[in-house]
Amino acid sequence: MKVLIVGSGGREHAIALSVAKSAKVDKIYCAPGNAGIGQIAECVPIGAMEFDKLVAFAGEQEIDLTIVGMDDPLVGGLVDEMEAAGLRVFGPRKNAAILEGSKAFSKDLMKKYHIPTAAYENFDDAGSALEYLETAKMPVVLKADGLALGKGVLICQTLEEAKEGVRTIMEDKKFGEAGNRMVVEEFMTGREVSVLSFVDGKTIRIMSSAQDHKRALDGDQGLNTGGMGTFSPSPFYTEEVDAFCHKYIYQATVDAMAAEGRPFKGVIFFGLMLTQDGPRVLEYNARFGDPEAQVVLPRMRNDMIEVAEACIDGTLDQIELQFEDNAAVCVVLASEGYPVSYEKGLPIKGLECFEDKEGYYCFHAGTKQTEDGIVTNGGRVLGITAKGADLKEARANAYKAAQWVTFDNKYMRNDIGKAIDEV
Repeated sequence: MKVLIVGSGGREHAIALSVAKSAKVDKIYCAPGNAGIGQIAECVPIGAMEFDKLVAFAGEQEIDLTIVGMDDPLVGGLVDEMEAAGLRVFGPRKNAAILEGSKAFSKDLMKKYHIPTAAYENFDDAGSALEYLETAKMPVVLKADGLALGKGVLICQTLEEAKEGVRTIMEDKKFGEAGNRMVVEEFMTGREVSVLSFVDGKTIRIMSSAQDHKRALDGDQGLNTGGMGTFSPSPFYTEEVDAFCHKYIYQATVDAMAAEGRPFKGVIFFGLMLTQDGPRVLEYNARFGDPEAQVVLPRMRNDMIEVAEACIDGTLDQIELQFEDNAAVCVVLASEGYPVSYEKGLPIKGLECFEDKEGYYCFHAGTKQTEDGIVTNGGRVLGITAKGADLKEARANAYKAAQWVTFDNKYMRNDIGKAIDEV
């Protein structure tokens, strides 16, 4: 069969690698892809938001299955347009992708269906938000309602910081239209855990847990980024936590979306906070996490195509997910200055070191193929992932492999997975 993957990051590279393992697949296309994806798929110069071109390409090439990796095209309704053209596609429709597309919607959903989350209020104008903050308990979390590349969240320790945050989101529009509405949320403390799941509208199957590192600098300092590294599984995601989440969060979310007339088919990403009062939902995403996909998918034993088709056909209840009994750690190699400003077009050396090395992966995120070789083309350049018998071995392997690759202004955090030392 022919498969089209929509996206251009490390997540889509991980998806492509997983798809390539399937005996069902003869040909993989990726739009627009990147230099790494281009080594296992044919990259086509169509942007992820060019819906008409994507639909036309899928029709002309007789694509059997399209997998939409990115949030923007999902929230924008690419799945709906492809289905309307009679194409088979994996991912939630627009009315279900709102679970990620609007934080206000997801918070209201959790409140209505009693899914554990932080207390909150939604605001449509800066004046009302500023008035509310005068009596709010600090610290608070401010969230731009719409998509903001994983960066539209501000943690404010003081009232002055919170007021400045409101101006940043709603008046200065730092996150663009995403800041037209805003959520003010109580600040929760605890361990963060990411849990990915496959959903077919009624049945949910949970993947292995992971933990992301959002801040740019060591010690969880600096600006929020799209993610600087991750590890899987999380030692803090215990059997007790899993049992609680299955009972009160996972199935409850799937059932709530169905009850709202928004059946969800695809991947739901649960961002959880393990508080003293039990697990709480921090956020939902309507697709694989990035870089979580880079540590979860390499450990999945199942055929990616079989699982995706079961989600589309509503037969996920017939599939049991299986994961390797090991661990994986991903360290993101970024360009110095990310996420604010950084240089592009810098030659990358050492990529050949990953060839034929079992258990080591170099997922391309911001790269570009040129006549002179592969160069940097984004803030997050590569995701260096390694497996190990346990998390400590995987972490050591990942940092060893991170030294194989060099480019000017290369930057990485040196404490990805350090929390596992506390277990």
